[in-house]
Amino acid sequence: MPDQGLTLKKGWEFDVVFRTGLRVQGELVRLLLLKDTGRGLRVGYAVGRRQGKAHVRSRGRRVLREAFRRLAPWIAGDVTFVLSLKDKGLEAKATEVCRDLAAVLRRKGLLAVSSRPWEGVGWNVPIGRR
Repeated sequence: MPDQGLTLKKGWEFDVVFRTGLRVQGELVRLLLLKDTGRGLRVGYAVGRRQGKAHVRSRGRRVLREAFRRLAPWIAGDVTFVLSLKDKGLEAKATEVCRDLAAVLRRKGLLAVSSRPWEGVGWNVPIGRR
């Protein structure tokens, strides 16, 4: 899925964002971001061991990936993200997490207004960027 951006996989990539990135919090989501990296849209998902057992953390990462996938076509610019869930977000529904992530992105001006504005959490959004 290269159209949705590259996934951060190396520890040093996460370190760069954790050390120098801007931290933004929503009700359910934590977002760290670096703007204008010149490397396109990149994303990493972080759910800590203290937040729960493996199945809880895996669900958290799946929910974050899906929320990002649905919002990726409307995210503007070259940005590197690290997304994580608060404890409250681990227990929330996927649609609630997606709405919260959209609110955080909109608040920071990262949810672009393209020819087709973001219509909300629609589960029939096509895969890929526009």
